[in-house]
Amino acid sequence: MRVAESGDELTKWPMIKKLLFTSVCALTGLFSTSLAQQILKADSLYKVSNNIFVNNDTVNVPLATENPLLLSQNYIYKLRLDSIAKSVPLPHNEYVQQYIDIYSKRKDMFGKMMGLSNYYFPIFDKALKDYNIPQEIKYLAIVESQMNPHAVSRVGATGIWQFMFGTGKAYGLKMDNFVDERKDPVQASYAAAAYFRDAFEELGDWLLAIAAYNCGKGNVTRAIDKAGSRDFWLIRPYLPKETRNYVPAFIAAVYVMNYSNKHQITEQACNLFLKTDTMQVNHFVSLSALAKVLNVEDESLFALNPSYKKKIINGTADMPKRLVLPKMKGADLAGLYDVLNNEDLDNKMQVIQAHTDDVRELRKRKPSTIVASSVVYHKVSSGQNLNSVADKYGIEVQDLKVWNNLKTKTIVPGQKLKIYTSKRTVYKAPASYLSYKVKRGDTLSEIAEKFDGATVQNIKRDNRLARAGLQVGMVLKISKG
Repeated sequence: MRVAESGDELTKWPMIKKLLFTSVCALTGLFSTSLAQQILKADSLYKVSNNIFVNNDTVNVPLATENPLLLSQNYIYKLRLDSIAKSVPLPHNEYVQQYIDIYSKRKDMFGKMMGLSNYYFPIFDKALKDYNIPQEIKYLAIVESQMNPHAVSRVGATGIWQFMFGTGKAYGLKMDNFVDERKDPVQASYAAAAYFRDAFEELGDWLLAIAAYNCGKGNVTRAIDKAGSRDFWLIRPYLPKETRNYVPAFIAAVYVMNYSNKHQITEQACNLFLKTDTMQVNHFVSLSALAKVLNVEDESLFALNPSYKKKIINGTADMPKRLVLPKMKGADLAGLYDVLNNEDLDNKMQVIQAHTDDVRELRKRKPSTIVASSVVYHKVSSGQNLNSVADKYGIEVQDLKVWNNLKTKTIVPGQKLKIYTSKRTVYKAPASYLSYKVKRGDTLSEIAEKFDGATVQNIKRDNRLARAGLQVGMVLKISKG
């Protein structure tokens, strides 16, 4: 290696000081990037022999022209990420930078996210705190669903936290013909927090736990085995393609939400009531009737209670349901009392447990397993859609699609739909247990999905498991559902 001559040192030192000065000033916002460029141009960057970013000592490595300002900008992103990193590592690299570049250009989207965060982030924060999960995890809801409780993925993942049917059931979320708790911001947030607790217990790293949320703990475990490492960036090539970009996207979302002002992103107004009251309802209650009494738009009340499919809260004495109301001054309390205590709906409604809406599971289903004598045919009338037909027969839309090989929700007048009207099983308290021998790559959530009525918490309780970690060969006791 060539030792620098004194003359070289004298010419390089002012350049180094100016580069450091412009980096710090750009980070603190003292002046713009364009002004930084002007300051840098005042130096002798045009002289290749004096450019400290060009290696003059080796001929084996091809020369690469590098932009000093670009290097300082990347260093700024690193400093910013380091400044907001807490429990979850937020490294800066080319994968993260790609998503910072993408997200920082989506000014309208992130303006909306900032507005919605005023309503949803306090809900996320409480659930995460109760499970001792880092608060940074809340930003994952932006990557998952853009904080839309009605978001549904191409494979059936649903809600703000994008739970698949089986995983949601395994973590205690209820789905029937009245409610889908995957769309409930509170219930789904607690289920997500429980999942992250288990994933971190098993994997021991927050970036790996985040990856597992996307592709499953089993896939992450297999990638760890193949890579021989527990570093996300080293196992990344062995993960599903979507998951490889999932963690960088999360880190970029954290960055943009915290440094929106550096990218001219302006918060947009949230269309949800930010001040609300919550009560437990032990009757079937119409949200539309409540909206009328409260003198608010139906959609405004639906938005606060997004998990109720029929816009009816299916509360009972044994299982009350949550009702979120806007804080209203001068509300018609007498009218509100009448709506909340109207028992007419109770006698007309029947709760039916939902079947899976996981597209991958639905493709495997065969309607031939249902007794043929229970088949009826419905002729579609003008104005009807799959939702109205499903409501009429007390069945699920996904079942209608499977029974009739429908690829979309579109139906036309005169079309005949095959409907199986057999009674659904009502689960009772288990009288005994099944045994399950743990295989390599098994996780508690995947095991719970294999058995009707099983949840992660029940399996941990019945087997006295303090942690979510499993050992190959151990035999688990599973309650019969």
